[in-house]
Amino acid sequence: MSQVETAEKATDNKNNTQVKAYGAKAADADLKEMQIERRKPTKDDVHIKITYCGVCHSDIHQVRNDWKNSVYPVVPGHEIVGEITAVGENVKNFKEGDLVGVGCMVDSCQTCDSCKEDLEQFCENGATMTYNSKDKHLENRHTFGGYSESIVVNKEFVLSVPKSLDTKAVAPLLCAGITTYSPLRTWNIKKGDKVGVIGLGGLGHMGIKFAHAMGAHTVMITTSPEKAEDAKRLGADEVLISKDEKAMKEQAGSFDFLLNTVPVGHDTNPYINILKRDGTMVMVGAIEPIEVNGAGLIMGRKRIAGSIIGGIKETQEMLDFCGEHDIVSDVEMIDMKNINDAYERVVDGDVKYRFVIDMKSLN
Repeated sequence: MSQVETAEKATDNKNNTQVKAYGAKAADADLKEMQIERRKPTKDDVHIKITYCGVCHSDIHQVRNDWKNSVYPVVPGHEIVGEITAVGENVKNFKEGDLVGVGCMVDSCQTCDSCKEDLEQFCENGATMTYNSKDKHLENRHTFGGYSESIVVNKEFVLSVPKSLDTKAVAPLLCAGITTYSPLRTWNIKKGDKVGVIGLGGLGHMGIKFAHAMGAHTVMITTSPEKAEDAKRLGADEVLISKDEKAMKEQAGSFDFLLNTVPVGHDTNPYINILKRDGTMVMVGAIEPIEVNGAGLIMGRKRIAGSIIGGIKETQEMLDFCGEHDIVSDVEMIDMKNINDAYERVVDGDVKYRFVIDMKSLN
């Protein structure tokens, strides 16, 4: 029996809904239109008509099986903005017509220590990710993401979107936004701190906006001098070219915090050198080996840490912060039919700074 034909647990299959989506059936296949099945909403669920969905590099990794864990078909998309079309009887905080968002998670156990501390991203029993996770509600199924007409999500994983924001540019906040906001908040970045954001891309441009809004002296650290003007437009107080050995030496021991968004393995030692004693560099980009010389950490009690997304409570806090400070992502809009070309442009670094799909184009 195929995945689409598998019966929902304790529910008649005829009550599920067929919806239009875009996905890939193999690692070497383009994304194409397909039909997927969404479960009938339970009393704890929210049904959302998707209006915008961001394109994350993680979507590409999953589609192309770069992490060797993909289950096909893959329907990506975890930067979702849409309108509620129905709510279950136990849903009290949302109503039909509300503008909402869904990020990287759609469920977790809600009972482990991490979940109880509002850190569902570290669920000890395994969070249910928006796509390519085992679906709790449908037997022998995996979850499908936001490249689709609609989605059904547990009420605890739905987020309120401030109406003051440019809705289409909100979508990347649900991944790129919270990925950079969370470490800045966790390490208590405040007015007067000197913060370096390493790498100017989808993550880095959000890091600059957040650090600047928090009152930090914000420095864009990049290998590309041509990015200086744009970095300052985004809120950087200054730009440091990491290939300039003289400039890096002059900045030695001066940074309270570094947000490292470089997405591939690299030599971190030049960055460790510019941290103050007791300074911290947080990695949010590279999930592969990096080069570290222990002496640079030991001589100054410096730290390298890691961070992923935030929990639901913190993600809502981030959205509210964005509403207060009028922060959204810099986006380029695309139609669904252009998604395969957009993937190639993301891989080539040819986007400022996130693609967002207008989901009306799916129809």
